[in-house]
Parts: sequence; C-alpha cells; structure tokens
Amino acid sequence: MGAGLCYTVSVELPKILIIPLIAGMLAQLAKVVVEAARTGSIDLRILNTYGGMPSSHTALVTSLSATVGIVEGLYSPAFAITAVFSFITIRDAIGIRMYLGEHARILNRLVGELPAKQKPKFPKHIIERIGHTTMEAVVGALLGLATTLILWLALP
Repeated sequence: MGAGLCYTVSVELPKILIIPLIAGMLAQLAKVVVEAARTGSIDLRILNTYGGMPSSHTALVTSLSATVGIVEGLYSPAFAITAVFSFITIRDAIGIRMYLGEHARILNRLVGELPAKQKPKFPKHIIERIGHTTMEAVVGALLGLATTLILWLALP
C-alpha cells in the first residue's frame, strides 16, 4: 500500500463511533420527553419516528464531525468529509424532508376526500412528520456538541 492509504487505528476510534451514536439516541429520547411535556402523556412510539424536537440526525452528524475534529484536527481531510456530510444531512432534514411532509399532508387530505370505494386503493395514512424546523435542527446540533464534549472528557 502507498503511504497515503495506511491508517493507524487510533485508541480514540471507539469514541468516534460510540459518542455520536449516544448523541443520536439522547436526542431521540429527548423527543419523548418534549412530547410528554407537550401532551401530558408518554408515547414510546416516538422513539421510532422522524421529525420533532430535537433533530436526532443533526445531533448524530454534528457529534460525528466534532469527534473527528477533536481526533484528526479541524484542518484534516477526515473532518472536511464529516463536515460536508453533516451539512448535507442537516440541509435535507430541514429542506427536502419538510417538503415531503407537506406533500404527505396534501395527499392525506386528497385521499380523505375520495369516495369510500376508492380509498382502499391508497395508503390509509402517509406519515406527515418527517422533517425538521430550523430550531429543531439547531437544538439537535447543540445537543450533539454538548454530548460530544461531555462524553469526550468523561470516557476513558
């Protein structure tokens, strides 16, 4: 192998994998808490949904970029790759997935207006909450960064 193709496995590699996963899971758990505060009841089905406060996708990719930045440096190719990946993921969560949610709302309304004998040809209900507001993404990013910094210092 050429010199540029070798990669020494760092002692920090498990942290790079584990911390972002924990950040994503914490954000998903936070959705249950936020929704319980809003509705007054706990719904664990939220653990398997898209959308909502905070964005777990944003928390995960922000944490990934931060951990790679800590290990490899902010001027490394690895950090650049994760930063671009994070930007695309966050942009899609705010943009494209929000548009998909709007389309789902419209389609659900249109199917609801169909004659009863036509309705079985279509899905009963298309999930509408799949995107994020900018605020949900910002809170997800802050949660991802905070989780990364705390766990980086706390984990051996």
